[in-house]
Amino acid sequence: MKAKKIILVSAALGLASVVAQAQNTDKLQQALAQAQAAAAQAQAAANQAQAALEQALAAAYEAKKSSASIAAPATEKSDGGSLTIAKGANSATLYGLIDVTLFNKTNANAAGQTVTAPQVAWFSGNRWGITGSHATGTGDDALKAIFRLESEFESETGSMDTPGVLFNRDAWLGLESKSLGKLTFGRQNALARDPAASAVYGDPYGSAKASVEEGGYSNNNNFKQLIFYAGSSSGTRINNGVVWKKAFSNGMVAGAAYSFGGVTGSFDTGSSKTGSLAYNGNGFTIAGFATGANINNLTHQTVSVGGNVQLGSMVRLNAGYFDYSAQQAAGLGDRKDKAWTVSTKITPGGAFDFQLGYQVMSANNAGVNGSGYVQNAYSDTSAIKATASGDRTTFYGSVFYHLDSATEFYLAFDHLDTTDGYKAAQANGFKSADEVGVGMRFKF
Repeated sequence: MKAKKIILVSAALGLASVVAQAQNTDKLQQALAQAQAAAAQAQAAANQAQAALEQALAAAYEAKKSSASIAAPATEKSDGGSLTIAKGANSATLYGLIDVTLFNKTNANAAGQTVTAPQVAWFSGNRWGITGSHATGTGDDALKAIFRLESEFESETGSMDTPGVLFNRDAWLGLESKSLGKLTFGRQNALARDPAASAVYGDPYGSAKASVEEGGYSNNNNFKQLIFYAGSSSGTRINNGVVWKKAFSNGMVAGAAYSFGGVTGSFDTGSSKTGSLAYNGNGFTIAGFATGANINNLTHQTVSVGGNVQLGSMVRLNAGYFDYSAQQAAGLGDRKDKAWTVSTKITPGGAFDFQLGYQVMSANNAGVNGSGYVQNAYSDTSAIKATASGDRTTFYGSVFYHLDSATEFYLAFDHLDTTDGYKAAQANGFKSADEVGVGMRFKF
């Protein structure tokens, strides 16, 4: 009996041991399964954390690019330092020019006195403006919407150049692409005075190469009068204008312009039209234009041709010819002018450059105003009462010192002579006038 108990007790202990081992094995397997699940969860959490980090880095990179394009506007140095702000497909540029001049002039008034005083900018009008574009697509031939607003002022007084007209130089909107060219609508330069036409030969201060940009010589001082032959029915700029210009890959630059007259009931009265053609060769440019205008139902016309040639790296020679005619008030006959000019720009390198020029304006039966002065080309001739003939010749020159790309100083002179019945307003009716000016220009 005792032995049986011992056997039973041993069997119970063995069974308990087996059960205990089985329970320990189950727990071990459960623990292992739990550990594996925890490891899988930890790996998933790590993967999520890595993905979140990558997203955060990508967001930071995009934010940096966006911040750079918006908060850090580019600065253009080519024209002195104009400020351009660009964002995506849009860009806008603020630019300007300030020119101050102290000059000495003989026969500066009707009394024939010599005067020394500040004057309106010698070389070009003081101005500020905004220009910009919006790209409507991508690629080399994407169409862009373009605009320009430009205002002129007088540096000596701060007054508007044209009182009551804020954007008297430019106020236009247009489209541009390589295949279309440049098409603009509104107030802008008369095409004939631009670098697509006579600006490449009118004087030595403009661009040597024809282009679709605005520019060209001005009407300041004794020698700056050829520009009127490159005018229109509204002067050297056009109102209500439509202008197309295109630079072709073979060096040709073509242009066409029409300005609506704005006279109620008459489509043509007060209108003007111009065609231009230029070619940029290797070291030379040739150009020309033809303009016809209706001013109070009288026809004015100009045909002009000219160009320039680069002689080495230092010397550029310019020459041009203008033939102008205008109908005048009944009984006075037509006005017929012929004019020509030669000039040179010398750039020896360094901070200095030099310019010289000579021009002749020969007027035949030209209308005169109430003071007896010969009227500018494209002036209203419907009410003139007298005419005059004669020559107007001007010799001029200048020296520029360029402090940097934005700032320059100059010394300039010109000498004006007239013959026969030609009286020039700039000489106050005297046969000659001399000017000497010293000035400073800043471009931004």
